[in-house]
Formats: sequence, C-alpha cells, structure tokens
Amino acid sequence: MTESQLLAQQTEQLDYLRRILLAPIYDVVVETELTHLTKLSARLNNQIYLKREDQQPVHSFKLRGAYNKLSTLSEEDCIHGVIAASAGNHAQGLALAANKLGIKATIVMPKTTPDIKVDNVRRFGGEVRLVGNSFNEAQTAAVEYAKDENKTLVHPFDDDDVIVGQGTVAKELLQQQPNADVVFIPVGGGGLLAGMSVYLKQLSPNTKVIGVEAEDSACLKAALKAGKPVDLEQVGLFADGVAVKRIGERTFGLIQRYCDEVITVTTDEICASIKDIFEQTRVIAEPAGALSLAGLQKYCAATEKSDQSLVAILSGANMNFHSLRYVSERCELGEKKEAVLAVTIPEEKGSFKRFCQTIGNRAITEFNYRYVGEPNANVFVGVRLGGSTEEREQLLSELASANYQVNDFTDNELAKLHVRYMIGGKNSIKNINERIFSFEFPEHPGALEKFLDAMGELFNITLFHYRNHGAAFGQVLAGFEVNKEKEGEFFQHLNALGYQFQEATDNLAYQKFLN
Repeated sequence: MTESQLLAQQTEQLDYLRRILLAPIYDVVVETELTHLTKLSARLNNQIYLKREDQQPVHSFKLRGAYNKLSTLSEEDCIHGVIAASAGNHAQGLALAANKLGIKATIVMPKTTPDIKVDNVRRFGGEVRLVGNSFNEAQTAAVEYAKDENKTLVHPFDDDDVIVGQGTVAKELLQQQPNADVVFIPVGGGGLLAGMSVYLKQLSPNTKVIGVEAEDSACLKAALKAGKPVDLEQVGLFADGVAVKRIGERTFGLIQRYCDEVITVTTDEICASIKDIFEQTRVIAEPAGALSLAGLQKYCAATEKSDQSLVAILSGANMNFHSLRYVSERCELGEKKEAVLAVTIPEEKGSFKRFCQTIGNRAITEFNYRYVGEPNANVFVGVRLGGSTEEREQLLSELASANYQVNDFTDNELAKLHVRYMIGGKNSIKNINERIFSFEFPEHPGALEKFLDAMGELFNITLFHYRNHGAAFGQVLAGFEVNKEKEGEFFQHLNALGYQFQEATDNLAYQKFLN
C-alpha cells in the first residue's frame, strides 16, 4: 500500500468513527441489551453473548441506518418525501423513522409480501405500493417513482449514512463487552457488517470480526472469490432478511478491508439456533436474526477453542408465524439430533421388527413405507441421535454391518423438503420419460394457474408436491413426461414461465422412492 493509499484509508476510518460516535439516532433507537446465554455458554465451553436488536421498536437493527440517513437529509431532499423498495425490516424502519421526523415515506413492496409486514409499515405511517412479484421488480418500480415524483431514494444497505447508522451497534457492544474476542455479524447486503467492522477494528483491533451468510444466499463469499461484487444466479428464501443476490459496492469495499473471515451456514443450522435463542430468551428470532448465532456455533465446533468471549448479533425478530412449523421440523437436524435415512429391507414378515432391533435403543422419529410388490422395500426413516456427527456415522456403520443397504439423506434438501411426505407415490408405469424439477412459486393468487397454463396443457404432469412455510414463495416439486423430440420445446416453455427452477431427476431420494 502506497503512502497516499494509507493516508486515504486512515482518513476513511476516522471519518466513519466520528460519524458513528455522533450519529443522532437515539430519539427513536434504543440501546439494546447484551444477553449472556448461560446454558449455551456451558454447552460450548465459551462465554456466549447475544446483542438483542429484536428490542428495537421495529424489532430489527434496520431502524438505526434508516433514521441516521433521514436525519442527514436537507429540507429540499425531503419536500417530496422519501421512497424505498423493501419486503421487510428496512421498510418498517424507514416508515417509523420518517414518521418520527415528519417526512412522508413511500414503501414499494412486492405483491407477495406477507400481510403482517404490509400492515406494520402502514401502522408506522408509511404509504405502501404493492408492485410486482419480487424484490427486483419492486426496486425497479421504486427507482422510477423516485424520478417521476422527485422523491429521495433510500437504499437499504449500500449508502454511507445507512452504514454509519448500523455501525452504532458496534459502539454499544464495545461499551457493554470491551473484551470481546470474536463478533459474529449476519450478512445480506453488508450494511451491518460494514458499519460494525470499520468501528470494531479501530477501537478493538484484536477483536476478530466474522461475517455469517446463509449457504444459499452467499453473495459476499462469491464477491470475495471474484474480487468484486457479482450477481448470484438465485438466492434461498428461508432467511429472507439476507436473501440478497449482490453485495453492495460500498459495503464490499469496507468488508474487504475490515472483516477477518466469512462463515456460511445451512438452513437446518439456522433452525437449530432459532430454537436455542427461544430456549434462552423466549424470543422467536427470524431466520436472518439467528444467522450469526448459527455461525458462532459452527465456529466453536470447528476450532474447539474454549474460554473465549463470543458475541452474536440477533439482528431481527420479525418472524412470520406460519414459518414456525418448518423451523420445528428442521431444528433437530441442525442440532445433529436426528438422522434421515433410506434403508432397503426384505419385503417379508418380521423385517421391520429386525430393523428396529438393529437400531437398538435409539428412538425412531419417522417411518415411511408403502408396499409395491417387490422382493425388497425402501423405507424412509428418521432416527433420534444424541447430537454428534460421530453417532450418525456409528449408526450407518451398524446398519451396514447388519447387511442393510443404507443411504444417508440427512443433508439431502429434496428428501427433507418433499420426498419424506410423498412416500408411496412411486411411479409404476414402465418406460415413461419422467423429468423432475423443483420450483419456487410466488405466493399469490393465479401462480398455480399460470404454471398449468404454461405447462399442463402441453406436457403430462406426472408428479406434483407443494409446501408453503409462510414465506413469500412456496416450494414445489413437479414431474413431467418429456419425450426426447419435445425436450427443446419443453425447456423453452419452462424458461418463459419465469419461475426459478432446478432439475432434480438424478437426485437419489427421487430415484429411491418416486421413480
């Protein structure tokens, strides 16, 4: 680094530090608690703390950045109001901040946004415009509205004033726990990680800063690999608060300089952390809110260090109630307290009893089977474990020693999301050219009709399974009879449909139970 570059970086650091220290946000923002998680501390042999941004009036840290941004605007900037696109916490934070400052706020939200979030924005005084079926469509509309109506556009993360506002979380944290060894910060667009890391690295340079991403929305990891922000082809929707396809330009530059490491976690690991937070605090964190604690637990398992002071940021608690059934289903998989297996057993009397005897004193949590008239049967079985990967490996070894053919589906998303609910739907028709695809359907009236109009009239649908978990998109598994000569036409219609999809014909769970 040249002398001029070093000077520029030092100037940047000092500017952010000054602005974070002087951020005028506490007219509406509250200083949130740092909660010591005693039960989890004992389990992980470290001192675990949770920074409770669920305590903000909008139950999310987003209020900090939104209020700080609006407080810097001139009267001319505000005369026609402010506007933003958001399907969640930024929308609520901006609406409340604008209400407090007497500024008119317009929030453009996708039509698929759950009613609870739309109602909250209106309750905080924001005008809601429902446009499109995705965030990208809402964002495009917000940009156009801003131009046409002379409104000031407030970006949810890629804005210096927003980043400064989010950095105040770090200011409070160091006052509450000045000796933190590692701080785990969730990453979506990067505003919280950027603001906190630039502050922490100046006042506590020995504190390690780790960003945590959802494995299926890892835009920061992709940007670090490419050396610049890049678009993900698609993002997972469970942790919708961090479902961002592209990290911010400003946020990425700061994260590159001040963040030490990035960890990715699975949906099951997030569900396990939601459960841990509830058991310790009786707060139901949203998936993005529990992300950092999932990263913390993964870090502890990987490093096996002890007696450290570890802090996770609970970034939000705006959980859609209907998502809880999914969390309940998946948390024990995340805790490694359940294995999901496919086991081939002889189709004869006494087979199930002998299988249970091989399992021993472990509890069977699920057993799915249907008679198909063949010499052997595939059973889909869940088995309770004590909480370690080693125990699962021991179980697999015991079953193999008893001459059972076993496939471990504990990490197979298709098996856990769809196939376990469809055992018995095996296709008995010979020589059918069946292709299997998983889809994300927008949750709005007409989505299924659009699908059937585009595909059902032209191609025979051989399988269909749908599950909704209270999110803006439902998960769909569908099968089609596709002859070779029609393959080009089939994919042409599939792409024109506009729904995200992935082929799953070669997935082993499908091959075992449904093919």
